[in-house]
Amino acid sequence: MNWTGRSNGLLVAAAMVMSVAACTTGGGGGGEDSCANLYTYQDRSYLDVTPNVKFTLGDKLGVATQAPCNDTGGQDKSEVPVASETAYEVDGISPEFAIAIGDTPKTATLFAVRSGKDIPPEVQKLIDGS
Repeated sequence: MNWTGRSNGLLVAAAMVMSVAACTTGGGGGGEDSCANLYTYQDRSYLDVTPNVKFTLGDKLGVATQAPCNDTGGQDKSEVPVASETAYEVDGISPEFAIAIGDTPKTATLFAVRSGKDIPPEVQKLIDGS
């Protein structure tokens, strides 16, 4: 294989890595944060929390919308939400810090507001107690 063929192969591989990295970043909570896990409720963004966290579901709050994934390098400026699901209170934690999101109470999972990689202390206590 000549130098041009090798460099084209490297460019294709680099482009694939860049498209994945645009949508997925390493974060706190023991898992990978992905744009697929980003929801908005009342002008706050929530990311899912480590699975298997035990929490008690509270009242139904309303609708949380899944944010569009900006993995196209800014080419798709669509602001249309990808999906919407029901948002629920998490007993003992203000919706300012965490909510549960799911189609039904049985399928709801814990989501937390994050500042960078930090999880709010109220949510971290819940994770540590699980």
